[in-house]
This record gives sequence, structure tokens and C-alpha cells, in this order.
Amino acid sequence: MLKIIITKKRLKQNLKTLNASKIIVAGPCAVESREQIVTTAQAISDIYKANFELKFFRAGIWKARTNPDDFQGIGVEALAWLQEIKKQFGFSICVEVASAAHAHLCLEYGIDAVWIGARTTVNPFLVQSIADALYNSSITVLVKNPINPDINLWIGAIKRFQNVGLKNIIAVHRGFSVENEYVYRNAPCWEIPVELQMKLNNIPILCDISHIAGNISLQQPVAQTAINYGFDGLMVEVHHAPEQALSDRKQQLLPSQLAHLLDSLILTSTNTLADNALFIQRNLIRNLDIQISKLLSRRMKIVEEIASIKRKHGLPLLQPEQWEKVTEIYKEDAIKDDNYQQFVEAFLVLLHRSSLERQGFSD
Repeated sequence: MLKIIITKKRLKQNLKTLNASKIIVAGPCAVESREQIVTTAQAISDIYKANFELKFFRAGIWKARTNPDDFQGIGVEALAWLQEIKKQFGFSICVEVASAAHAHLCLEYGIDAVWIGARTTVNPFLVQSIADALYNSSITVLVKNPINPDINLWIGAIKRFQNVGLKNIIAVHRGFSVENEYVYRNAPCWEIPVELQMKLNNIPILCDISHIAGNISLQQPVAQTAINYGFDGLMVEVHHAPEQALSDRKQQLLPSQLAHLLDSLILTSTNTLADNALFIQRNLIRNLDIQISKLLSRRMKIVEEIASIKRKHGLPLLQPEQWEKVTEIYKEDAIKDDNYQQFVEAFLVLLHRSSLERQGFSD
């Protein structure tokens, strides 16, 4: 859980700096009821008031869920509630659309921005139909990367909106679904959005830290990495009572936690290219260390499960042939220098010893 320790003076100063330089899109994963959406908007308004203004208040009303039994969203009824939010709090509204029909309804209800979700971006036919529905309008379109790590598909989706006369387009990096990603909900694959920045340098890019992290504990380092890479802002899921949310409970921040996260970001700490390069690399190391820590913890838990299976079936705790297979994995990808070889050997000795101890084996 994020610790909330903020002085009002520091919060005010940092949020003003952030507001002047970065785009922030925040709000709940989904509209769940009129009461929920008003309460969340009120909580965000109470936190920031004159100190901070969101670029867009985001809220999903059509939810493409993997399981058809999961919450699918309120639908068109919620558009009227979002109109009330806009009028009461002065927030510009952003919702997800996945069809031309959704896009037409958003234009009809005066929605300020729409975002194209990863499941939609992957389908050029859907993207084109939405682009045609928004033809020559003044609405802002946020285009999330496709689920798979394909930069050309992402760029193609953006170009479809440019080709129908839309001027206000923002790219959103929300991570990718890749094999063997055990830490984040979606793998950041930072090289892809960085390449997008270089190829489409006139298009702002945001980082959807909620969908990359998958839980609130990893969102701050993801956000800092995005800022270090020169992203233009963040997209964040915020809910007044995340534990009661009907979707994505683990990754939705309280409004006060969002304030703390934004306050913690270092925006202008470097002045030279060398300093900035070091800052980025050190933050990437921090992300790697978080992943290594979680993976080691996960590994030890699996070791305990293996020990339980061995005891249940009367199998020997010590099985040298299995450990040989482990060492082969590390040697296969090892850097070919003496220092690293020594490190790997020492690490494997400690890893093996700890694994045996957790299984109850002693010399």
C-alpha cells in the first residue's frame, strides 16, 4: 500500500508543476452507478480544487470483459451521468469506445474524448469504422497500443484517425501481453513506445500505469520510468472505494493515493544528457530489482509446494539431477566474463542451500 505522507505546501507546488507540463487522465475503471461516479468525481475535486486540474476524467461505460459473466458496464445510461459530472465539476470527459455506434453516441452526448482500447486497436476494421464515425470532428482520441507488441499496428491505428481529419490524437502505452510476464499485468516493453515517440514525434504519448502494473504497489516506478522517458503524461484508474469496485480492484488508486503518486514524481531533476541517461538507467534497474524480488519470492513459494508433494509421496528431498538442470539454465544465458561467472556460481550455491532448507533438508 502506498504511504500517504504529503505536506500541503509541497503537494501544491509539485502538482502545479505537473499540471503545467504533463497530461493527466484519471477516473474509475468503470461507471458502476450514478452514486459511485459522483462520489469518485467529488473526491478527486476535493483533493485538487484550485491546485490541480485533470485533462480528462476517464470512465468506462462499455466494458469488454474476458468472462461474459463479469461486469459489462452500464452502457448508454451512464452517458447522462457523465454529462452531470462535466457540468458539476468542470471535468472534460473521456470514455472507451469499441464500435462506430459507441462513437456516434459519444458525439451525441457531447463527450470530450474517447479512447480506443487494446482489444480494439488490434482490429483495423473496427478502428476504421470508429474513425469514419468521428470524421472531421473536434473530439480528442486516445489510442492505446494493441495487445500484442506490434508497433506498426499501433501506428496504423493512429494514422486512420489522422486520415479522417482528426487533429487531437494521443497515444497511450498500456503494456503488452507477452509470454512469461510474471510481475506486471502487462509487459512494459519500453523500447516500443520509445520508438513510437521517435516515429510520431508530433503525437503526445501517455502511460497507462494501471494496466501495466496491475496493482498499486508497482505504479509509482512505472510512472517515474515513463516520465524519465519523456512521456507527456499518465492515465490512471482512480476509485473512491477500490475494494468495492466491480472490475480491476487491485489496480485502482484512492484519490489521495493518486495525489501522493503525482507528488512523488521527479520531473526536473536532471540538466544534462548524461545525467538524464543515468537517471533513466537507474530507474530501469529499480524496476528490474522489483521484478527480481517478486520472482525470487514466487520461486521460494513453489519450492515449498514441491517439498509438500515430495513428502506426501515419499520422494527424496535431494534430487541432484534436477538441480543440474537449473544450473544449465543460468549458464546458458550467462555473460561470458570471469566476474559474472563467479557471481552466478556464488548465487547458485546460496539459492540451492536456501531451497534445501525450505524443504527441510539439512546436512
